[in-house]
Amino acid sequence: MNDNIIPTLNPVFAKRKAYREGSEHKPIWDLLDSVFDPELPGLTIWDLGILQDVRLIDGEWQIDVTPTYSGCPAVETINADVKAALKAAGYDKVKVNLVLSPAWSTEMMSPVGKAHLKSINIAPPHEEDRVQCPVCDSSNTKVVSQFGSTACKALYQCNDCFENFDYFKHF
Repeated sequence: MNDNIIPTLNPVFAKRKAYREGSEHKPIWDLLDSVFDPELPGLTIWDLGILQDVRLIDGEWQIDVTPTYSGCPAVETINADVKAALKAAGYDKVKVNLVLSPAWSTEMMSPVGKAHLKSINIAPPHEEDRVQCPVCDSSNTKVVSQFGSTACKALYQCNDCFENFDYFKHF
């Protein structure tokens, strides 16, 4: 198997994608594709897998977001960005719900999200925790620290090109 290939769909993401595509609120899901994770430049909250649901209840938009880990410092910024994106489109009644169950996992990430991580030199999660250098694609890597720039990442170094890089931990 070629380690450079990021799997297109796993069952968890496939279920999320089918749910979104079957939603009667598709335009709102699409609007939220403009909301990015503040710690991962260019990665949408959908592709990261934290945007869970969009509902309209009694005239108020209910947006469910699951953080990548409990205590994630980006949650407040993401909530504000969700509200701002919908307000800019004319939706004033918006509530963002922090949902902890089911817990977020890297299986919720889209293939586009995993490819984006690699494009910004972050090794995407791998089911077997095989860490491949996002710069030179070598799998000859070593852990430097269990914690990288954020708690959901570990710091690695490539033994071939000597680059340090974050690995998005598989949860």
